[in-house]
Amino acid sequence: MTQESSPHGPAHPGAHHHEDEHGPPAPHRWATLALLCMAQFLLIVDVTVINVALPTVGDELSLSAGQLTWTVTAYTLCFGSLLLLGGRAGDAVGRKRMFLAGLLVFTAASLLSGLAEDGGTLIAARAAQGVGAAMLSPAAMAIITSMFHGAERNRALGVWAAIGGSGAAFGVLLGGLLTTSLGWEWVFFINVPIGAAVLLSVAVLLKENEGNKERSGGHHQDSPGSIDLAGALTMTAAPGLLIYGLVQAREHGFGSGSSLLPLAGAVACAAVFVAVERSVRAPLVRLSVLTRRSLVGGSVVMLAASGVLISMFFLCSLYLQHVLGLSALRTGLVFLPVAVAITLSAHLSSQAIGRFGWRPVATTGFVLGAAGSLLLAQVEESGNAWTQVLPGFLLVAFGLGAGFVSATTSAMSDLPHEDMGLASGLVNTCHEMGAALGVAVVAAVAGAGLEAGGESAPSVSGFDSAFLACAVISLGAAVAGALLLPRGRPDPSQGPVFAH
Repeated sequence: MTQESSPHGPAHPGAHHHEDEHGPPAPHRWATLALLCMAQFLLIVDVTVINVALPTVGDELSLSAGQLTWTVTAYTLCFGSLLLLGGRAGDAVGRKRMFLAGLLVFTAASLLSGLAEDGGTLIAARAAQGVGAAMLSPAAMAIITSMFHGAERNRALGVWAAIGGSGAAFGVLLGGLLTTSLGWEWVFFINVPIGAAVLLSVAVLLKENEGNKERSGGHHQDSPGSIDLAGALTMTAAPGLLIYGLVQAREHGFGSGSSLLPLAGAVACAAVFVAVERSVRAPLVRLSVLTRRSLVGGSVVMLAASGVLISMFFLCSLYLQHVLGLSALRTGLVFLPVAVAITLSAHLSSQAIGRFGWRPVATTGFVLGAAGSLLLAQVEESGNAWTQVLPGFLLVAFGLGAGFVSATTSAMSDLPHEDMGLASGLVNTCHEMGAALGVAVVAAVAGAGLEAGGESAPSVSGFDSAFLACAVISLGAAVAGALLLPRGRPDPSQGPVFAH
C-alpha cells in the first residue's frame, strides 16, 4: 500500500514541465523529503498498529464491542472523508502551513490518545488524529511534487511509495513490541517525540514558496471562501452515520429505530452531498469525473480491498489474543508475514497487470481473497495461529495486494492531466473509507463474539460469520472488477502511478 499523487492538484509524475520553468532546485530537498516521509510513515503505522494493541486496550479500558469498532474506524473515517478538503485547504492557506498544522494536530491527538482513561476520550482523540492526517498527507504530497522535477521526482515518489508497505509491516510489529513491553499507551506516545522533531525540522528547512511553486504555474489558487465546506460536511456525515447505524444494528438489530434512523440519515446525507456538488461553484468532487468507468471501477475495487484487509487485521487480532490467548508481541509476529505478502503481491501484480491486464489480475486476486477468508471461517477455539490462521490470512493478503495495484492503476488510466489530482484523491478516500466501513460491517456481523476475552469464556461465536462476510465481499469485488475495470492493459507511456 503506497501513497499516490496529490488528492487536490496535478501531481502525476508523468506531468510535462520544462526544467527552466522551475528555477534552481530547492536546497535541502532530500532532507525535507526524508522528514515528510517520516510524517507519512506515522500516519500509515497508525492504521495497523492499533489492531495489535486493540484487545489490550479493550480489556484495560473496559470497552464495549461498539467502542472497539469506533477505536479503529474513527481514525480512518476522518482521515478518508476529509482528505479532499485538506488538499483544497492547503492550496488556499499554503501547503507548508497546512502540513505543520496537520502534524501539530496529529501529534497532540496522539498524546491525548495515550492519556485516555475511557473509551469516549480515546475515540475522540482518534478522530482528531484522523483530522490531522487529512490535513498533513495531501500537503506533504503536494510539497514533494513541487520540490522535485523530472527524474528526481520519480525517485522521490518511489521513496514515498515505499512508505505504505513498510509502514503497514512495521505497524503490526511495533504494536506488539510496545504493547507487551511498555503498555498500549505507547503505540500513541511514540508519535509525540517523532512528530515534534519533524515539525520543528520542517519549519526550519522548508520555505513556504518551495512548497507552493506550482501554484503559480497556471494552477488556480483557491481562496478560503471557495472551499466547499458543505460538501466536506456531508461527505463525512454520510459514512459516519452509516457506521453508527451498523454499530447500533449489532447491539439492537437492523429492525430497531436506533439503527434504521442513522442508516436513513446516511442515505439522506449522500443525496445532499450530490445536490451540493452540483450547485456550488467550486465543488469538492466534480461529479462529471465519476462518469469515467475506469475511475468508478478502481474506486470500488479499492473500497473492497481496503475494507477486507483492515477487517482481517481487526478480526484476527481479537481472535488470536482473546480466543487463543496470544500476547500482543506474538500476534504482531504472526501479522508480519502478512504485511510482507501484501508488499510482495503489489510488486508482482504491477508486472502481471502490464502483461495480462487489469481484469484478470484483480479478479484472480479477489478470488484468492475469498478462498483465504473461507479458510479462516473454519477457525476453532483451540486452533493454532501458525497452521490455521496464517495460511488463510496470507492467501487473503496476497490476493488483496493485487486488488490495491489494480485499483490505483486502473482508476488513474486514460485521465486528462487536470483530473489526475481529483482522481487520486478519490482513490485515497476510498482506501481510508473502505477500512472504516469494513470494520463496521464485520463487527456488526460478528456480534457478541467480539466481546469474548478477559474473564469471559473464549468463543469463536461470530468470527466464522464475519470471515464469511469477508469472503462474500471479496467475491462481489471480483465480479465488480471483471465488469467495471478496463479491458486492456496500462499504457506504458503514462508513467508510474503512486497510490496509497
